[in-house]
Amino acid sequence: MNTNNEIPQEELLKKRAESIKTMFGSIVRVYDFLNALLSLNFDKSWRKFAAKTSGVKPNTKVLDVCTGTGDLAISYSKLLNGNGLVVGSDYCHDMLRYGLPKIKKRHLENKIKLIEADTLQLPFRDNAFEISTVAFGIRNVADLDAGIKEMRRVIRPNGRVVILEFSQPTNFLFRQIYFFYFTRILPMIGRLISQSKIDAYKYLPHSVLAFPDKLSLKRKMELCGLEDVKIFERTLGIVTIHIGKKP
Repeated sequence: MNTNNEIPQEELLKKRAESIKTMFGSIVRVYDFLNALLSLNFDKSWRKFAAKTSGVKPNTKVLDVCTGTGDLAISYSKLLNGNGLVVGSDYCHDMLRYGLPKIKKRHLENKIKLIEADTLQLPFRDNAFEISTVAFGIRNVADLDAGIKEMRRVIRPNGRVVILEFSQPTNFLFRQIYFFYFTRILPMIGRLISQSKIDAYKYLPHSVLAFPDKLSLKRKMELCGLEDVKIFERTLGIVTIHIGKKP
């Protein structure tokens, strides 16, 4: 039974989810370009590394939540080389609409299925996949713990949850330089290029700074029922990849 305190929290989470959905829908036309800008053009190599490191094998079923325009799903499908299935889900319909032509261009439409779905309420049975993965999307999920638990729920025992996310660089000097670019230069460029009234690229740096650090995220994954969580840093700690196993 809901308590009086739970009802406002549920409404708050719903409003946040709708706000983020609207925000990403407003920048969908330039989303891929701005991702490259945000990542200093390392984003594709990070996704490829995450997919390879996850231990994907032939005939694996992979779920990529918060798939956006499908870049990580494409990386997985290429590794599977036609032997397996990748499902990409996203809460934002416009993202999926822009991702589909990319998939068709690579002749992967029979290997990658895109569906509109909320990561907090995935429309899949328990233990349906071997791997559930997310790139640069889990920090935008309204309830982080619930999102991780859903990713865990839909994978089989010994399956893996893979989280690729922006982090805070460990080198002090590089961190100062990167944060200046991240919080000052990037939002200005992003706003000019996207021409959106919704300041998504001001939100993104703040969302990264507010996100749990790598050790806190590791602990959170463990508390959500994952074990043997491993951390991989890339590009001086700009991003980290967390991989946890379902018992």
